[in-house]
Amino acid sequence: MDEYGQAGDVMQPTGLESETTPEDLRRLARWFEVADPEGAHDLFTAAFGLYGARHLGIAPDSPGTAVPAHTSWWHGPTAPAPVPAALRDGAARNPRGRAAYLPVPSPQRAGTAARNPRHARPLRPAAGGGRDDSESAERRAAARLLLAHPLITAAGPWAGSLPQIRRHAEALALRFGRFLGYRLLVDDTGARLFKAGLGSGCGRGLRRPGDGALFTPRSYACLALALSVLPDVPARLPSAELGEAVREAVREAAAGAGLESETVADPQLADTLAALTDRQIMVERDGETVVDHAVARLLVAGPLAGSRDGADLVRRAADPGPGGERIYVRRRLAETPVVLLDELTDRERGWLRTRQRREGESFADFLGLEVEIRAEGVALLDPADELSDLEPPGAGSPARAALLLAERLVEQLRPVPGDPVSRTAVGPVIGVPVPDAAIDGALGDIADEYGGRVGWQAGYLSDRSALRRDVLDLLHRMHLMAPAGPVRADTERAERSPEAGARTATDVRGARGAATSGWVLLAPAARYAPPADTEQGRPGRHARRTPQLILADLG
Repeated sequence: MDEYGQAGDVMQPTGLESETTPEDLRRLARWFEVADPEGAHDLFTAAFGLYGARHLGIAPDSPGTAVPAHTSWWHGPTAPAPVPAALRDGAARNPRGRAAYLPVPSPQRAGTAARNPRHARPLRPAAGGGRDDSESAERRAAARLLLAHPLITAAGPWAGSLPQIRRHAEALALRFGRFLGYRLLVDDTGARLFKAGLGSGCGRGLRRPGDGALFTPRSYACLALALSVLPDVPARLPSAELGEAVREAVREAAAGAGLESETVADPQLADTLAALTDRQIMVERDGETVVDHAVARLLVAGPLAGSRDGADLVRRAADPGPGGERIYVRRRLAETPVVLLDELTDRERGWLRTRQRREGESFADFLGLEVEIRAEGVALLDPADELSDLEPPGAGSPARAALLLAERLVEQLRPVPGDPVSRTAVGPVIGVPVPDAAIDGALGDIADEYGGRVGWQAGYLSDRSALRRDVLDLLHRMHLMAPAGPVRADTERAERSPEAGARTATDVRGARGAATSGWVLLAPAARYAPPADTEQGRPGRHARRTPQLILADLG
């Protein structure tokens, strides 16, 4: 039994029971080809589980006493995120509070150490200031590295950490298995943490190593076909010859699987070869390229063989199995920036609310993360600001604009008791619908005020739609905004514990308003705005409507 009186050794371990066959991979290629882009990202996440954890950074300053769990993100302690002085200089506000970071997209976090120096450096614990060489600290650092990079190879950028991982392999495997239901395999090839899928609409797409563009459904299909033919490709050839051998084998496999020839056109083949190289499956040695079949066999994590179709694979890969709500909620806490109450079922909310403090202690011990509990949900913060598959700010205009947009939308739309959007008498206000005019107006003002300053990408001044797209995508990935529409709590069937007197979780249905299209501003975004009592009006020439008029539209 675990500390909660539940069977601690009952889990649904991730990773395959037996080897994936070439036919399984060809079926996966067909599922990719017919998927839409979002569905393809979900499929990739479910099939391979190669995503890194994603957490917010530094906690806000708060009084000496602990912040009560019923405190709202909308009105609690804040940590306004810094904007570079070259951009912030001359602004009307100078937000107070401790600096916190809003990550921005990395070209591809699974690539070389040069693209991701943070985890290429020696292992160390998340918190505590100075380096701690104790056994528990080293084990915690190894766990964090695996959660950030679930495939670590002997030829990859984090190979230097393999001795530490091997030294703690047994303890890590036991902890990952019992705590998250993840299977850990450590051998001469490297270390592989087989992660679960994240479910529909939560995919972490694969990005091209060069420019960071997301894979298309056809690129994913081409990658699956390449993995299906690798066992038949010579293990060692001159680089040009091996690349051509893979291309020819993939084209033949596509024809045999009934896929369109465009699926394996040159752009998709180039993406595939780059991805295989980036994952150290194809490695250059002494002027030749070697296919590492042992690493290739570690890629697939999801239950391909037992799945009927792509949707079934996505569902099965995210299934927590006998661990139920315990494993499901822990996985969400471990992998996502924020777990909001309306993203959980009634039983899952009840489990989290009765155990959130103790879970926070467990995550602090295991991964060095700090729990932030609010009325709307729970976030695990990383004091080291490292455990995220998104990079810290400073490398692009979308990140700076996103910081400013979140700040201004919170100032305009932050709910207070008595507002038309407030549900305080029933449950927390988890999200507030945002009129398109509010987004466009605020972004227009931001571009006018900061677009001509140092560090701003000129292309965004001439293409405001691209700025809008990239900014909203970043805020969505950080769980600060979300597309409007029903969420898990809105669509669940009535789930109540059969035991008499069992506690019923807070009703959070409709906690994001009634909008079915557009965008919703989520409560955690208020972490990055000045406190409510220090707000200053700043409509700007594009944002001509007052907050009162915007709220009236939402009523």
